[in-house]
Amino acid sequence: MKAVILVGGQGTRLRPLTLATPKPMVPLANKPFVSYVLEHLKEHGISDIVFSMGYLPEGIKAYFGDGSGMGVNLTYVVEDQPLGTAGAVKNVEEHIQDGDFLVLNGDILTDLDISGLIEHHRRKEAMGTIALTPVEDPTAYGLVRTGSESEVLGFLEKPSWDQIDTNLINAGTYVLRSEVLAMIPAGIEYSFERGVFPRLVGKGLYGYSSECYWMDIGTPEKYLQAHYDILEKSVETSVSDCLDQDFVCVQGKIDLKTGAKIVPPVIIGEGTVIEAGARVGRMAVIGPGCTISAGCVVEDSIVQENCTLEREARVRGSIIGAGASIGAGTLVDGGAIVGGNSKVGGDNILTNHIRIYPDTTVKAGTIKF
Repeated sequence: MKAVILVGGQGTRLRPLTLATPKPMVPLANKPFVSYVLEHLKEHGISDIVFSMGYLPEGIKAYFGDGSGMGVNLTYVVEDQPLGTAGAVKNVEEHIQDGDFLVLNGDILTDLDISGLIEHHRRKEAMGTIALTPVEDPTAYGLVRTGSESEVLGFLEKPSWDQIDTNLINAGTYVLRSEVLAMIPAGIEYSFERGVFPRLVGKGLYGYSSECYWMDIGTPEKYLQAHYDILEKSVETSVSDCLDQDFVCVQGKIDLKTGAKIVPPVIIGEGTVIEAGARVGRMAVIGPGCTISAGCVVEDSIVQENCTLEREARVRGSIIGAGASIGAGTLVDGGAIVGGNSKVGGDNILTNHIRIYPDTTVKAGTIKF
């Protein structure tokens, strides 16, 4: 079976992290996010994979090439204009028309049993099968109603509490027969959720409900939470084995000075220097090639590669983009995001979800937010 990964979106909710980096390539525990999707497919025996692409496609191609480095075979198709979830699959039709195929949203971290999903699809002789997952707050999502035999009965878009009779949502992974491709118009924006699936109700559309781990990384809050879940092993990934019994993962040689403190769980990239008196953790991911100077504190945060934190800088519950520098005594807190290659001078206060765009220079002591 072949798989299509949808990676065409611009990732606007994750800006400024996605202004120069496609969302699938935003690092998660110091690896491009979409590498986890590829690893997950390979674990279930699926190695022929098509990337349906739109925004900043070259970064993905340059990194993964033909896929041989990960033991998979990759094909790339770039859409000329936004085509929606179904339109993007129609755009790669020539590569997937031999039989049943998988479709995956490229911004979902999950440990879904893909083999179980495929087996359920085949057992039901389904036209299409949607992976479903329960959520705590059903009002924030479109819900999927199913019958006693797991057949899909209908859809309910972001209901009020008095309308809710299920907590199952579309988990962004499908198995579809090639015949479904004929239902999708070519060259225009068209969605599975509003176009294809409602037309398949009563015609062989089934759900596959799972209590798997599931996280859409498309917002800063969810992106942070995905890191926390990896650090605590709430989801098993290729990073899990590195997190030893002490929940400390060091991804290569680092320079940990005497007097520096590591508070697990933490992940630290190769080549990072942590000076005496600095504290990293708990719940911190430090990218490769960073310098964490004396007196710094990094907790509940992500510091991407090649960043510099000068003396007494503090980063809490926030994200520092690759190549950024944070000046001495500056506080970055409360969901703040500092874009890549920015230079934030000393004695600033960046809080309250403030976002500093890439390549910005903030002079010392100019922001107290």
